[in-house]
Amino acid sequence: MFILSNYTNDDILDLLPRLRNLGASSFGEDADMFGDTLAEVVEDAPQGRDLPFKLQTIAELKALLTCTDEEIRRVSKVLLGINPDAEAEEPPNWGSFPSLRAFWSAVLHAFEHDPEVQERGDA
Repeated sequence: MFILSNYTNDDILDLLPRLRNLGASSFGEDADMFGDTLAEVVEDAPQGRDLPFKLQTIAELKALLTCTDEEIRRVSKVLLGINPDAEAEEPPNWGSFPSLRAFWSAVLHAFEHDPEVQERGDA
């Protein structure tokens, strides 16, 4: 479990390098380029990543999900270029998640259920 009040924003970026990478690509300001809906972006996030990246991402997500909602909100603000729990005006029908915890849980599910991870049995 992290005690995030002891960390700066830069520390958080260093602590979660795989999630930082997702925030700079799939979940960045141009997330709509990665899927027609936010749910599709989440489901497609593992694609094009190698197995070590996927396994490290799973470990980071599991650690993040032990945090309080307040800490998850802070981390999300630092890591993401989008707000996955806000209704976006554009593109239409983009969708949203009921909470940031639900969003990160969906990302974890997508990585844990990636065929390469499932084949390996490490999730």
